[in-house]
Amino acid sequence: MSGAGEGGAPSARWAVVLGASSGTGAAIAETIARRRGWHVFGVHRGNWPEGAAAVQAAVEGAGAQCEMWVHDAGTAAAAEAGAERLVERAGPGSVGLLVHSLASTAVGRLAIDQPVAPRQIEASFDRMAHSFVYWTRALYARGLLAPGAQILGLSNLMTEALVRNTAVISATKAALEMYVRHLAMELGPEGYRVNLLKFGLVVTEAARCTFPDETFERLVAVMTRASHTRQLLDLQGVADFVDHLAGPEARWFNGATIDFTGGEPLTFFDALMHPEE
Repeated sequence: MSGAGEGGAPSARWAVVLGASSGTGAAIAETIARRRGWHVFGVHRGNWPEGAAAVQAAVEGAGAQCEMWVHDAGTAAAAEAGAERLVERAGPGSVGLLVHSLASTAVGRLAIDQPVAPRQIEASFDRMAHSFVYWTRALYARGLLAPGAQILGLSNLMTEALVRNTAVISATKAALEMYVRHLAMELGPEGYRVNLLKFGLVVTEAARCTFPDETFERLVAVMTRASHTRQLLDLQGVADFVDHLAGPEARWFNGATIDFTGGEPLTFFDALMHPEE
């Protein structure tokens, strides 16, 4: 049952942001409310209550409604319950944007040196990949998607480079990319867009937690040199582009892995080999 793709949408749309209390998700939620006046349904696990409160204050300060729903968005049950809550709060044909910004995953080796446990791998895939499918189909099944809705996954360079201890991250992001392509093929004829935004290094708490402090600082230095502008993308830069993708100007993007890396992968090795420049 879709329903929303064929009829009119409410005048005020909603953005559903998974992982909305901090980092990229928080920046996107605030920007969408400020730029478009869209209401925000943010999902978070309650680990950053101050951040969630700040997002709600920013969204409501922009004149939009905001519900910061405390739940683990990385499960099928959460997707079903969240969609039911949106039926009550937002109504049919109301969701113009779904952003999957979950960043909780296992770090470690696959086979040596006390490898990642099976339950950790399963949980990582649920949060980082499978949940993208769960939320998409829960919203679709209830007719919550607005005409032209943008369903957006977020990715990084881990699918292009091998870094020790990040195998699970790489694998989940690769799975997410395949899900995006297949969902785009299924939902494109219904009038919806499904895309993946791949960007380079952005300094967030989630990124810092992936590496030891000294390693992360070296990474920041190398990636800054690798960027053609000699600066890293920031959270607002990501949010600004997502806001553009939510509009009709970006309607031709579908099933795309959008390169928003600033050229970092192209010159990474040059920056590594010539640190003095």
